[in-house]
Amino acid sequence: MKSIGPWRPFLKLAHWANNREQESMLNNIWAFLIVSGLLMAGLLGRITGDGGVIEMALSDAKKAVMTIALPLAGVMMFWLGLLRLLEKAGVLNLLTRLMSPVLRLLFSQVPRDHPAMNAMVMNLGANMLGLGNAATPLGLKAMGHLQELNPSKRVPTNAMCVFLALNTAGFSLIPMSSITYLTAASVNGPTRVIIPTILATAFTTLVAILACRTYEKFPFFAVRPSDLDAEAEGEVDAKGEHPITRGGWVALGALLLGFLGMAVLELGDPAWRIDLIRFFGLEGLLADAQAAHQQVAAKVAADPAPDVMNWKRIMNSASALAIPAILLVAIGVALARGVKVYEEFVEGAKEGFAVATRIMPFLVAMLAALAIFKGSGMLMILGHLLNPLLSRLGFPVDLLPLALMRPLSGSGSLGILNEILTNPELSEGVKMTAAIMFGSTETTFYVIAVYFGSVGIRNVRHALAAGLTADLAGMIAAVTFGRLLFGF
Repeated sequence: MKSIGPWRPFLKLAHWANNREQESMLNNIWAFLIVSGLLMAGLLGRITGDGGVIEMALSDAKKAVMTIALPLAGVMMFWLGLLRLLEKAGVLNLLTRLMSPVLRLLFSQVPRDHPAMNAMVMNLGANMLGLGNAATPLGLKAMGHLQELNPSKRVPTNAMCVFLALNTAGFSLIPMSSITYLTAASVNGPTRVIIPTILATAFTTLVAILACRTYEKFPFFAVRPSDLDAEAEGEVDAKGEHPITRGGWVALGALLLGFLGMAVLELGDPAWRIDLIRFFGLEGLLADAQAAHQQVAAKVAADPAPDVMNWKRIMNSASALAIPAILLVAIGVALARGVKVYEEFVEGAKEGFAVATRIMPFLVAMLAALAIFKGSGMLMILGHLLNPLLSRLGFPVDLLPLALMRPLSGSGSLGILNEILTNPELSEGVKMTAAIMFGSTETTFYVIAVYFGSVGIRNVRHALAAGLTADLAGMIAAVTFGRLLFGF
């Protein structure tokens, strides 16, 4: 027994991780986004005001409900109604049989004839065709069916994690978003990103599957016996309250000191904040970043919108025809089989609003935290710290903000992409690589909040790790193809 003495601290750490890591991963990330964002905002004077992080958090909380969740309810009603028509017409069963070999390999835990198979086929097909508005409602429907097979309603099964990772990887045959933004920025030959994006998303999808299969074997990602109790909510004391550990008291003390520092900076002499920013070396970084942002914004405002090219009109029209084709197939085959199409459509659409309301709290929590983190300047500071390392690895420094923002925010990463594409000082190769990266990665935190939130999943297990691994693979693939094909 003496031989394990030197390893005892590591064994204790492994035991702690096995008991805590699953439930604390997303909690800790969410807390880090808010706490670090508030502390940095306090240092830089961005707590209050129109540009303050609190105002931004409240604005994004409103956007989560009014701009995302409620409009999604109507879209979900449409697609869930259409999905029911396709199911009644027998079209989904045919597609599922055609894809059965792949589905059985990926989702061996799901019964062959379960409705989840049909919904997953539609979701993955919509992703491949670039029908983003259709993919999300169909994915939420599939996640709901997978939850029916889940013995522990607050912890995802391996099949649910694989399905979420596939949505994070986002294998695409038509990267319309990237092509559209390249065209708007007047970049020559925007269709050149199609093949590298297909290859990059195929690589990302493969990595996502392998990551899920690997991470699910790790002990601290395993489903514990206590997770099978739907009422279990962690260790509590006799009064039903969570006890504060010694480390918890230390963390509370650190937070109190941080808040007192924020209060001193807010209420004290403004020169104190300036001196502190200079002490940490942030003054030059903030000034350079703001100046660059203003230059790009001025160029975007000055440049006229480019004419719509003929090939783009053809591709947009072809994509638009996909939805009418699905509608005609669903209604036509259903009528031929004697299905009451209107009644079945309405029956399928009924649950759309309920799903949209279920995801609202998860969206508000995640978007508010991300708003604080971005608005505080923490993301910019993180990028500055990583610049030297990535430069040595051959990663273009100009793409770092996009790489950091992409897993966190779709609108934020889109804004950064447009800044890159309209920057006259960047090479065409860097712009093409940015477009490939945008099409090869996904907003992982948003996907987890929406998909798992729709069925009440709280413990994400290895889904977050697999999703971020897929994002990293997509970034590496984008840079690799960008260097080989466009020579930045």
